[in-house]
Amino acid sequence: MTDHERDAWLALAKLMFNLPSALDAQLLRDSNLTLFDYFVLSGLSMTPGRTMRLSDLANFVSCSLSRLSNVVKRMEQRGLLRRAPDPESPRYTVATLTDAGWDLVVAAAPGHVAAVRHYVIDGLTPSQIDVLREVACHVTRQIDSAPESARRPQ
Repeated sequence: MTDHERDAWLALAKLMFNLPSALDAQLLRDSNLTLFDYFVLSGLSMTPGRTMRLSDLANFVSCSLSRLSNVVKRMEQRGLLRRAPDPESPRYTVATLTDAGWDLVVAAAPGHVAAVRHYVIDGLTPSQIDVLREVACHVTRQIDSAPESARRPQ
């Protein structure tokens, strides 16, 4: 790497470690949710019927099905969602956001949005926000185009 490339990489790496921790801290303090929990609940909240197959939800939150299953089990015990066989294909499981889960994600959203604005958006120009989106989308496409074995720990 050139010095310029290394500096960009190190800045991105620091962001990748620090931003999730800052967003986790806000969500845990204000709503007793992790950032991952919030994305699970918000993903369900944006779907018709607030229901999604676990495999699709795992893809949405970029995690393994086994990790998601553990989180979903914990959230089901808290009454935030429920699991059931998919009525269209019972070999699949769906998760449905409960009213309590909906209420929690709706209540958590303003604080989360404020934290994202504070840490990411505030102080950027519209063109910098466009570049941020373009870079994030480019890196995501690069990762998505890699073989599954290269993207997930063994």
